Amino acid sequence: MKNMLDYSVDELKEWLKDNGEKAFRGTQVFEWIYKGVYNFDDMKNIPGGTKKLLNDSFFLDIPEVVRRFDSQEGDTSKFLFKFKDGNIIESVVMKYKHGNSICISTQVGCRMGCSFCASTIGGMIRNLTPGEMLGQVIKASNEINERISNIVMMGSGEPLDNFDNVLKFITSVNSSIGLNIGQRHITLSTCGIVPKIKELADKNTQITLAISLHAPNDELRRTMMPIANKYSVKEIIESCKYYIKNTNRRITFEYALVNGINDSEELGEELGRLLKGLLCHVNLIPVNEIKENNLKKSSSENVRRFSNILLKNGIETTVRREMGADINAACGQLRRSYIEEDNNL
Repeated sequence: MKNMLDYSVDELKEWLKDNGEKAFRGTQVFEWIYKGVYNFDDMKNIPGGTKKLLNDSFFLDIPEVVRRFDSQEGDTSKFLFKFKDGNIIESVVMKYKHGNSICISTQVGCRMGCSFCASTIGGMIRNLTPGEMLGQVIKASNEINERISNIVMMGSGEPLDNFDNVLKFITSVNSSIGLNIGQRHITLSTCGIVPKIKELADKNTQITLAISLHAPNDELRRTMMPIANKYSVKEIIESCKYYIKNTNRRITFEYALVNGINDSEELGEELGRLLKGLLCHVNLIPVNEIKENNLKKSSSENVRRFSNILLKNGIETTVRREMGADINAACGQLRRSYIEEDNNL
């Protein structure tokens, strides 16, 4: 049996046609799913014979909520989701004035090994399918009982390490029969897999590409991110230029500020020189502190100083607002603690 959410509407219509059913039933089925009906037998305008065929051939892997945490401010909700195979992932919904954003996972775990990230501890278990990514958005939207208008692929996993499934997810979530979330409201965050950045550029999508840079030179970046041993900063910047040329889309560079590691004035100046003239934006992120390492976030004064250096160099810069700190909303933290608790039972 297959997860129906891994099928696009057109693919389901074609499958139904090939199996002697009316193609338009595919549209009806998906309309029910997006109304929150996950049992084929409860889809009232679907004939009994079609329901039996669907029950014999498909399942719907809408994840189960294992735990939910809501911040005291009421602007952040974190979900631990469990799929049918028992794997646990996490998603975070953040409420803004302009709408609700969700940060989803693209893999169970991660193999990139970045020193500041909890989701990579324990390595990668497997890729998520397009339907499992879609299921996170559907379930979270139902849980908060509000529409989700923006998607960020910045949870557990490296999206470009799961390239084909991520592309299909973008197509599915963009479908007018469904969530109908425009590509310009979707952000993909990568640690910098250069060939895949170029391949993504050739697809000419209109999503926002975010690069987890965190250092302006190779020597420092290698101490923080193993991927830097394979692709240099120069190669990443060249791939970004290629992406901008092909899509005419501005790139975001994420820079997690770690006290005494990458937050000096000299590194701020170096980053400014590196990005000068590029169609880009820098998002400064005070690093999330996790117990598995001793990295500490930069002081407010250092963050302000670093930001001002970039602004002085003509680089559009913002400091990410910290949300959900009281519920461990940083990537990978809740999944890690849940697994540890489960193993101690």
